[in-house]
Amino acid sequence: MPQILSAVPFRHRHDREIFALAIPTFFALISEPLFLLTDSAIVGTLGTQALGGLGVAGQVLLTLVAVCIFLAYGTTAAVARRFGAGDVPGGVRDGVDGMWLAVLLGAVAVAVGWPLGPVLVDALGASADVAPYALTYLRISLLSTPFLLVVMAGTGVLRGLQDARTPLLVAVASYVGNAALCAVFVLVLDWGIAGSAWSTVIAQGSAAFWYAAMVVRAARREGVSLAPTAAGLRSSASAGFALFLRSVSMRVVALVTTAVAARLGDASIAAHQVSYNIWALLVFAMDAIAIAGQSIVGRYLGAGDVRGTRDATRRMVEWGVMLGLVFTALVFLVMPWAWIPFTSDPEVRTLITASLVVVALMQPLSGVTMVLDGVLMGAGDQRYLAWASLWTMLAFLPFALVLPWSANGSVWGLVGLWTAFAVWILARTLTLGARARGTAWLVTGASRP
Repeated sequence: MPQILSAVPFRHRHDREIFALAIPTFFALISEPLFLLTDSAIVGTLGTQALGGLGVAGQVLLTLVAVCIFLAYGTTAAVARRFGAGDVPGGVRDGVDGMWLAVLLGAVAVAVGWPLGPVLVDALGASADVAPYALTYLRISLLSTPFLLVVMAGTGVLRGLQDARTPLLVAVASYVGNAALCAVFVLVLDWGIAGSAWSTVIAQGSAAFWYAAMVVRAARREGVSLAPTAAGLRSSASAGFALFLRSVSMRVVALVTTAVAARLGDASIAAHQVSYNIWALLVFAMDAIAIAGQSIVGRYLGAGDVRGTRDATRRMVEWGVMLGLVFTALVFLVMPWAWIPFTSDPEVRTLITASLVVVALMQPLSGVTMVLDGVLMGAGDQRYLAWASLWTMLAFLPFALVLPWSANGSVWGLVGLWTAFAVWILARTLTLGARARGTAWLVTGASRP
């Protein structure tokens, strides 16, 4: 990584620190949606109903993970502030408590999600043919939730300490192993969609073990106890509550789009699964700059450098726009062939191509939105993020409930759904941009009141 950075002629003073974190984070982030796309391609060999089942169950699992995303994002911001203020042991203490909270939340998620599986699948509108696949995948994959939450908390600790390379190595190893196991279990051993789910459980468990080992080593190095503290657990939970509300609002948007797509027909939900994962792949790529922003902004504000915070933010927004424009061109370039790895169904193929037009056009806005979200998260401005997410969700819902059904024909129904999704992205861009132009989020010090 240092050799790559030294070979690049950066033109802005913040580019080097941005990309020292963003480049490894980029590869770590895209490994997940790349695996999901690989998983979709493998499960797609089982038929349209199995692919649709993966899409429905996947949204439930992503919701469980997303509402706990504060374990990664909140920990990154808190640890980075401590790091910037020179209090590394305090940052590691926050991280240890965050990982204990992850274990507790993961156990609760399994206990609640298992009996509610049929209700959740039905609520997302799965047809009678799709529902059995969705329920099988959901119940097995739920077992990986505690592991995944530990991974999220451990990632936050390391990124807060300005280490983005270790999460990259763990992520790549985990998802490569996951994809390999999925291929063996589904294509060789003929376990069906259950094989895909079990590969996820094994891979996430291995990744959680490595993160736990690394945080234990950091705690011993800094003289921090590994036992959880009541005050630390309360602090981690309360600091993450606003991010929890933010995540719930965002997941409502994702769940509504999935539910509407399912009700448009089996072909629509299958196509939506592919288009959504392609959109997620691109957003995860741009999120690399956002997560770098969490670490950089937290460190600058911890050190009391407001001017550096402003300058770095402006530069990261510029990079978000540039990446968005590149991804727009890339989606249009691959659009005629994007369906090939996933389906042979002519109707699903047409729907994938049509929805990708909207996916392509929204990329520059997505770039700005992701960067500003990361910047404000790094500043600890969770309360504003929670309210902004709530209002933008409310702006999205009328469009999602009207546009798909007002369209004449199944193709335009899915295009209408993605247009409503683009309205949500625009609303997020406007609300986050208005906040970033002000000064209320620029609070300095080792911790934010």
